[in-house]
Amino acid sequence: MYHPAMERIPCVIMRGGTSKGIFLKGNDLPCDPAKRDAVILSIFGSPDTRQIDGLGGADPLTSKLAIINRSNRPDADVEYTFGQVDIHSAFVDYSSNCGNISSGVGPFAITEGLVQAQQPVTTVRIYNTNTDKVFIAEVPVDDKGPQEVGEYKIHGVPGTGARIGLNMAGTIGAKTGRLLPTGNPIDTIQIDGFGPLTVSMLDAGSPMVFVRAQDLGLVGTESPNEIDSDPKMLELLEHIRCIAAEKMGIADRATAHEKVRAVPMVAFVSKPQAYRGYTDGKRIEPSEIDFVSRDMFMGIMHKTYSGTATVCTGCAAMTPGTVVQQLMGDKGDDYTVRIGHPSGIIECNVTRENGRIVRAVFGRTARRIMEGYVYVPRTVLD
Repeated sequence: MYHPAMERIPCVIMRGGTSKGIFLKGNDLPCDPAKRDAVILSIFGSPDTRQIDGLGGADPLTSKLAIINRSNRPDADVEYTFGQVDIHSAFVDYSSNCGNISSGVGPFAITEGLVQAQQPVTTVRIYNTNTDKVFIAEVPVDDKGPQEVGEYKIHGVPGTGARIGLNMAGTIGAKTGRLLPTGNPIDTIQIDGFGPLTVSMLDAGSPMVFVRAQDLGLVGTESPNEIDSDPKMLELLEHIRCIAAEKMGIADRATAHEKVRAVPMVAFVSKPQAYRGYTDGKRIEPSEIDFVSRDMFMGIMHKTYSGTATVCTGCAAMTPGTVVQQLMGDKGDDYTVRIGHPSGIIECNVTRENGRIVRAVFGRTARRIMEGYVYVPRTVLD
């Protein structure tokens, strides 16, 4: 249907892991970065608390973007750019990747004809422009394309689906150049009005800073509602994040607070303990997990756990001397790390060879929800 005042753009809405995003082909967007971002903001309905005039879901976990094209690189099949679309300001953050949305890239690429399907599992090599790294997606397929129905359960998503394996060992050091940006498994940072704090800073999947929950006066099993309604704790966690950003060489404190909002993520960790899942109320037993972790994302607590955070947390748990490894203990060179998050459990299989991490795999599911056209006012392009 022709709309003289509107530009229509091919669009797919996909759930990837515990997030939901808008998937677009790069060739369908303006080449000029400013015009491209203006179009993206219009698609999502940002800035607006409800994102009522766009496709955004008024939550950081549903205000996510994937831009995908066929790749010209010999080591990759597709090129993928992740964008975190801010809800409250006219800003798209391209500073990091998203592991959950990444799980939708392989199925999208196969369905759109960018990658030829190979039964029973199609390996898709994905070059992520945010991190300048390649990671691997293993997508189950049948004669109709990517499988979505299966028995694999991820906590935070109703039902089950077909398991997609994501190996993100290739993203280690993507932002800072190495797994331990400061060279140390543990550092002490000084926080005004609080004092010294022991942290571990790592870069795999996405840069993260880990702190013991008890050092913040927390139990570790707090729910998103408890943390998000505590302005003093949110302020403290943001201070930690911005100081870590500076220590890791990502950005100075002011820039981290104003512009580089997605990374590093802050996680507070604690010993295995029982708690109720945030989304379904089911009891998580201490015997089911190696430790408890709560991941802060875009200023609030993640209701489940970020995919890239899963990779970084798994690597932290398998790196001697970090606050995470101290909680879990030494598990050898090949172990599936079990992380207790607000809504359940997520696992990351990590393999080390000669002290170096060579494999970091976690499982996700993905589903194509809608395909069609999204309409953008021509005034945005003009």
